[in-house]
Amino acid sequence: MKNQTYRMTMLFDFYGELLTDRQKEFFDLYYNEDLSLAEIAENYGISRQGVRDVIVRAEAAMTEIEDRTGIIKRFMRSKEAIAAIETAVAEIDAINRHQYDNREISEQTRTILTSVKTLKEQDNGI
Repeated sequence: MKNQTYRMTMLFDFYGELLTDRQKEFFDLYYNEDLSLAEIAENYGISRQGVRDVIVRAEAAMTEIEDRTGIIKRFMRSKEAIAAIETAVAEIDAINRHQYDNREISEQTRTILTSVKTLKEQDNGI
């Protein structure tokens, strides 16, 4: 994936509900709210190392789940495949409009694009 923060936020989006409440809270504050370990520690009256330990355990737990399930990896491959389908259909439609003007091809490309839109909306709901 692109970078560590992006990877961690993806893991959190997919697996965050499997963490303890404290892990979720610290993880969210650190990665999503961009608070430092020191700031979180001060707010909760614990050591910076204590905060770091909670976050590291959360990262490890989510990474292990992803390593076992591969859900995010499959999700990313699906997104790439959907984008490739969308591009190919747009090209087919453009060729059809410029060279053939076949109504059946136009209808089929619209049907495919409608299905692609549905798949993209489902992806956004994850």
